[in-house]
Amino acid sequence: MIMPSDEALAFWVTGPGSSQLRREKLPSPATGDLRVQALYSGVSRGTETLVFNGHVPPTEYARMRAPFQAGEFPAPVKYGYASVGRVVEGPPSRLGEVVFCLYPHQSQYLVPLSAAHAVPDGVPPGRAVLAANLETAINAVWDAGLGPGDRVTVIGAGSVGCLVAWLAARIPGCEVQLIDNNSTRANVADTLGVPFALTGAAREDADVVVHASGSADGLALALQVAGFEATILELSWYGDRPVSVALGGAFHSRRLTLKASQVGSVSPSHRARWENARRLRLALSLLQAPELDVLVNSECGFSDLPAAMAQLARGSGDVIMHRVVYD
Repeated sequence: MIMPSDEALAFWVTGPGSSQLRREKLPSPATGDLRVQALYSGVSRGTETLVFNGHVPPTEYARMRAPFQAGEFPAPVKYGYASVGRVVEGPPSRLGEVVFCLYPHQSQYLVPLSAAHAVPDGVPPGRAVLAANLETAINAVWDAGLGPGDRVTVIGAGSVGCLVAWLAARIPGCEVQLIDNNSTRANVADTLGVPFALTGAAREDADVVVHASGSADGLALALQVAGFEATILELSWYGDRPVSVALGGAFHSRRLTLKASQVGSVSPSHRARWENARRLRLALSLLQAPELDVLVNSECGFSDLPAAMAQLARGSGDVIMHRVVYD
């Protein structure tokens, strides 16, 4: 669809389970702004489907705001944080540059210079939609304190779980196992160079367990396979859903640590020297690995995003990362 240069189409969640594309007027770029024409965006299934279905708890309305969110939770709200586009207006040195922005799903938009992160030449724009999830995975590896030789079990082979396992498998001597109840993820793990097992065959006595399945069953399995004085790193975000955690078994006798990880703050182990922008630049540089294309296994045009989001929110078990393509 051809739009006037001062208009954009944006994806809005209009209520629990409902959404639409809305036309928006864009202001003229101010000094220090870039106008970005979207090429792709990515749907972060875990968080975005919770937002879509209205499951953000009121206590988290402020903390869950995306950098360029419009509207307020629960709805109407314009939400998202994985947009890849091309600079079409701004300083001459940046015209034509492909950039990654933590921006919602929108056909074009204005952002400050500092919010548009250059996509390295060796990273195809379509793969760059993984940057935000890879940044989350990097922070998780830091939070988990992974080191050479650790036995690492990652439960949940969604985009973040797969990326954590991929990173951990590149630490010398790490014995990594990626766990999921979907057998089709075995081929994904093989492409990533990560050993895979179904939930019933998960190895026990792990030094570190990273839980990213978003389910109570996955968390229960994490407690089961963790070794003595092991750390269980919780990456899942459940929104307003209550989750039961069985702490009456071996949790105390094995002196387990259950630890939260969230990308909004840089891990304490790196916070003195790393800011969010440096961490994101690292994620973008690591996306030069071609095997990561296996994680982008679903796609739609932007005009079809409302229908696609409804389908994703109902639970499309084989989808890892859904990519949106802009005309």
